[in-house]
Amino acid sequence: MHPVIISHSNPKIKHLISLDKSRERKKLGLFVIEGLKELKLAKNNGYEIESIFYSTHLIDETTLQKAGFQKSQLWAVGQNVFEKIAYRETTGGVVAIAKQKSNRLDQLQLKNNPLLLVLEAVEKPGNMGAILRTADAAGVDAVVCCDPQTDFYNPNVIRSSIGCVFTNQIAAATSDETIAWLKAKQIKIFCTYLGGSIPYTSASFQQPCAIVMGSESSGLTEAWIKNSAANIIIPMKGKIDSMNVSVSAAIVVFEALRQRQL
Repeated sequence: MHPVIISHSNPKIKHLISLDKSRERKKLGLFVIEGLKELKLAKNNGYEIESIFYSTHLIDETTLQKAGFQKSQLWAVGQNVFEKIAYRETTGGVVAIAKQKSNRLDQLQLKNNPLLLVLEAVEKPGNMGAILRTADAAGVDAVVCCDPQTDFYNPNVIRSSIGCVFTNQIAAATSDETIAWLKAKQIKIFCTYLGGSIPYTSASFQQPCAIVMGSESSGLTEAWIKNSAANIIIPMKGKIDSMNVSVSAAIVVFEALRQRQL
């Protein structure tokens, strides 16, 4: 059994805290998972867990071993240390380090009639997390993040997605790579864009298709507009002409799901 970690200056705790920085996550290929539910989702979806730090005041080693984790992965920490590494009170008493997946386009496994959600340059981790929850709820085949301004393994993405970053098939690529890949697979592109658009309910999502959402600040780049089979819009009756990207994604994705269930 590993000794209980009671110091904030312990090298393992310093290593875990360093993974809050995007640069360290990318360099080491590691990331942090907070929460027992999220940790189980990661394990069940093929993520390799490196270390698990658990609060002896909140959970015991036996419970974690019954959940399928190995004794060698487990590190007990004192309450003061756990308060330092945990951001939420509802963590179930665990914070873990896991290995990132490569998340390449060519690794995605698609059905015969896939529905994909593509995000270009989404900036806010909370938005990405909310979109991943929508994708999970709707059974979207994959979420592709193009030219990302935040990464899938940002701690705020994992928290706001409540672990749906693990339940979805995800990939990261450039916009040009993604457009070429979609065309090669004959997947129709629908861009949410104000110019020359049709109402989203008028588009047919019953064929293999990708719904493409841009950032709230700058929208979609010209490359997507040029390669779009149709531009779609959500008709609005208020004074503003845009909505939060995660809300827009949910509206359009569930319309696609409705059409596919007819």
